[in-house]
Amino acid sequence: MKNYHISKHPSFYAVGLSYKKAEAEVRGKFSLDVLKIDKIILDAKQQGIEGLLTISTCNRTELFGFAQHPYQLIKLLCEHTKGTVEEFQEVAYVYKNHDAIDHLFKVGTGLDSQILGDFEIISQIKQSFSRSKKHQMTNPFLERLCNSVIQASKRIKNETELSSGATSVAFASVRFILNSFPNVSEKNILLFGTGKIGRNTCKNLIKHTGNSHITLINRTKEKAEAIAGKFHLVVKDYGDLQTEIRKSDILVVATGAQLPTVSKSLLHTKKPLLILDLSVPKNVSDDVIELENITLVHLDQLSQITDENLNRRKEYIPKAYSIIEEVKDDFIKWLESRKFAPVINALKNKLMTMKEEELDFHSKKLSDFNQEQAEIVSERIIQKITKQFANHLRKSDADTEDSLALIQKVFQLELKSK
Repeated sequence: MKNYHISKHPSFYAVGLSYKKAEAEVRGKFSLDVLKIDKIILDAKQQGIEGLLTISTCNRTELFGFAQHPYQLIKLLCEHTKGTVEEFQEVAYVYKNHDAIDHLFKVGTGLDSQILGDFEIISQIKQSFSRSKKHQMTNPFLERLCNSVIQASKRIKNETELSSGATSVAFASVRFILNSFPNVSEKNILLFGTGKIGRNTCKNLIKHTGNSHITLINRTKEKAEAIAGKFHLVVKDYGDLQTEIRKSDILVVATGAQLPTVSKSLLHTKKPLLILDLSVPKNVSDDVIELENITLVHLDQLSQITDENLNRRKEYIPKAYSIIEEVKDDFIKWLESRKFAPVINALKNKLMTMKEEELDFHSKKLSDFNQEQAEIVSERIIQKITKQFANHLRKSDADTEDSLALIQKVFQLELKSK
């Protein structure tokens, strides 16, 4: 694989795709499990990329990192998934520097979620950062940014009602079941798979239906038993899947497999069966809808279900954005001081040295030289000069890296090593 040369000051990019433009089938091609995420991080490290944050959920796959060009990150993603660059470009978005920072804040605070106020993504961000840190692929910028997003998320939860009530896709699936079956407590429910959404659906089902007719099946029985123990559920062997489906009124699929695990050939039920596929990629084959007694609903359809509670949350969007701006402003100030301070301090020291030399020269040359007044005037001039440079560097339209390099070159500054 070609190794890219990364310059001293690459840009910060966010590249990704989400439910907004990419259907579940396309998102499935770019989905990442833990092993793939680790491989991407290690590959990026080998290529000399400074830092990387990788997020993959049922709704989105995104890479945040430092690169000379966003294609470096896009190529990384496509090489480790089943999707092509062409497929990615059709539905993708690319954000740079401040826009990339803004995007991570929106994602991490539930404002970009399929269901407004769904904060489950924040745990994904925490896990992603931990994985990158484990492979030494983080830096102070990424750490401070992730902590700032987590802080904003906490404040929005505490200071607004954007996340009032249940807000996840798992809850939407339970709402759908409740609306479809008024007598749901009498129905047999089978949960196939122990993915996070499946577990949350199971928890919500028990909480809102009081249903004791829930059976759990997973390829790894130990995982199923660990979850079943918390909720007092019945666990069956993977080999009993076909038999248990035949007994069920509702089948919830959340296996997290890369290929469909439930196909038309597996279904031999005589009675009506509602199947909820909560997986990306899809874990239920599309051909099951050819069976007349089957109703198939995918995660994306569930996410479109809204209620008064969700609509009311929209009122809190402006407040959420104002909180984000406050937290982000602190982050930007930290970033500016970190980036500009060494050069501005070195410039100030250089000007002070020039001042001392000039004052020493004039004090020896002029008999009536006023040292005190000269000190005051020259220091005020130095303050104004350094302030002018700092203001220029803070302007969003300024090419900061070029400006910093030019200042260092013109004044022949030597920066202290970190």
